[in-house]
Amino acid sequence: MTDTDTSTDTSAGAAPEGSAADRNRRQALYWRLLARLFSGDEQPALESAAVAVVEDIGLPTALLDPRTTVDTVVQRFPELAAELDGVMAPEGADAPAGAETAVGAAEVRRAALVSKILLNVFSTGAGDVEATQLADWQSDAAWLERAMGADPGGLRDRPGGAEVAGVLGDLEGDLVSRMRLREVLADPALAARLTPSMSLVEQLLRDKANLSGVALANAKALIRRFVDEVAEVLRTQVAQSSAGAVDRSVPPKRTFRNLDLDRTIWKNLPNWSPEDQRLYVDRLYYRQTAKRTTPARLIVVVDQSGSMVDSMVNCTILASIFAGLPKVDVHLIAFDTRAIDLTPWVHDPFETLLRTKLGGGNDGPVAMAMARPKITSPHDTAMVWISDFYEFGQSQPLFTAIEAVHRSGVKFIPVGSVTSGGRQNVNPWFRQRFKDLGTPVISGHISKLVFELKNFLA
Repeated sequence: MTDTDTSTDTSAGAAPEGSAADRNRRQALYWRLLARLFSGDEQPALESAAVAVVEDIGLPTALLDPRTTVDTVVQRFPELAAELDGVMAPEGADAPAGAETAVGAAEVRRAALVSKILLNVFSTGAGDVEATQLADWQSDAAWLERAMGADPGGLRDRPGGAEVAGVLGDLEGDLVSRMRLREVLADPALAARLTPSMSLVEQLLRDKANLSGVALANAKALIRRFVDEVAEVLRTQVAQSSAGAVDRSVPPKRTFRNLDLDRTIWKNLPNWSPEDQRLYVDRLYYRQTAKRTTPARLIVVVDQSGSMVDSMVNCTILASIFAGLPKVDVHLIAFDTRAIDLTPWVHDPFETLLRTKLGGGNDGPVAMAMARPKITSPHDTAMVWISDFYEFGQSQPLFTAIEAVHRSGVKFIPVGSVTSGGRQNVNPWFRQRFKDLGTPVISGHISKLVFELKNFLA
């Protein structure tokens, strides 16, 4: 065997020097990250190992301090900005061929940078939160977007970004719930950086009576942003659901545009003349295109007690969308221990939500007393009742009233809740009786409610 052969054999079969050490270093950084995320306490051995790794690869130990924001690190060490941008993007993990040793060291460096971002964003602690802490977290979350190769607010457009964006929204909602919201709303710059979410809207609606001036204006702006975002999704679902059915009782219009050529040929085939090689048509057939024109009345009764916030927001927006459809007369009633008729504002979900008062118990008969007079033509009316049906008093009076409405010809649709995830919690007593009545509680997923309503209006 020649020297050349020996050299070739070594390069083909031996691992690059330092790769095993690099793997151990990277593993130490990630074990330390997991320990801090899941326990919150420092593990001395892992902390010491992480410090040694970071110092050995020439990075500042500030990367290991979750109390130091990414912005602060970049201000002190500007050269790290370029490394942090896109460090978690899929293309950043591709290794150039023939650079095994260099990539091994680069992966350790990358692990240190990624650990910094993940620790700052996902380790939010517990207890009260100050406005500066929220601002710091928002800054770190923006760096996470940059690390994933997205522009600010553009994370949803990236592969897997929608799930990450949802988690970030939940984390921000938790932080907001643990801080003095009024203090944030009074600062326009800080309020503008809040991400509208269901949890945030709930807090704003609960606290709106205590807001004024700049804080109230910022709260309204956040609610409107959230309403507009949800409305856009619901409009798409309404548009994609089933369309109206053809009314066979209306004769078709005898126009060339409505001529059913296939049916005309088929029906006149007995008139075919083999001698003339012609089809003699003695009758034309037309398509029936007329659809139901009777105005339909939709009465939405929604529980605005504390456990039904998602439903209140979603149904208010959904009612406004159906109110915008032709030939649909929509009425909206909200209730807890009292009932309020929100019909005058049903076309504007933003204004409707500002008139709600979340909290309290459930008194269904009060809401039914307001809803029943709105039934003028039972067979052209649908009543959607959204509640968990845990009544303030006895359950029988409400069910008796609902049973009477159903037997009068009204299409009664009981809904346990209306959320994006479809979670629902319904009083078992009511659930069984609705099932016996032939009107089972439908799934809480909002798309199912859209489908039910479109079928009724068809």
